[in-house]
Amino acid sequence: MARDGHVTLSDPRRRPAPGDDAEMVAARTAVLDAGHFHPLADALGEAAPADPGVVLDVGAGTGYYLAGILDARQHARGIALDASRPALRRAARAHPRIAAIACDVWHQIPLQDATVDLALNVFAPRNPEELARVLRPGGTLIVVTPASEHLAELAELHGIRVDPRKDERLREQLEPFLAFTDTRRIQWTINLTRDESRAVVRMGPAAHHITPAIEEKLDALRTTAAVHVHVLSNLSATT
Repeated sequence: MARDGHVTLSDPRRRPAPGDDAEMVAARTAVLDAGHFHPLADALGEAAPADPGVVLDVGAGTGYYLAGILDARQHARGIALDASRPALRRAARAHPRIAAIACDVWHQIPLQDATVDLALNVFAPRNPEELARVLRPGGTLIVVTPASEHLAELAELHGIRVDPRKDERLREQLEPFLAFTDTRRIQWTINLTRDESRAVVRMGPAAHHITPAIEEKLDALRTTAAVHVHVLSNLSATT
């Protein structure tokens, strides 16, 4: 176990998967701690089963959403998976019932078959076959994807847009393994300071495309948050 509280469970012969760097993680922490994505955390709590035993967050980042689920479910235990060591340092401290694990989910989820009651996948990479493998019969997967309007006011500055086929591709990926049972749209307004506008841009894929010219344009603004919360079940495992 690393001094900061996470363990690494990946094949040392494989090149480590790239993860968010320390600056991206710090930006995400600032935005989440300010409460700007609290409506999404509430929606996840509403969609989650009432009494899951083991909750897995794939691409957990700082553990913000996983900690919210555990706060409302006293007997649940959480597992945060991510490739980013800076993120896992925070996830390991996000809740006393979180185990933080560095791994490459594209290769394998380092858990045994049918050991997870609830899996979360919020704005993160996913391995459909592995998710289906670790979910118990009747287990639930919740996937969050951005809608086309998500942070559109910021997208006008940096030009990185949501793929219009994102949800269609999600179904193509997951339906061979899991059954969609519900999809819910969540939309709210976020009021950002200038520093928070910069943090929102830095915490996602747009961080790799920021130029000094874009940086100068970032200012306090009101932006739209719009996401889809997809709920799936491991129905096939019961037959």
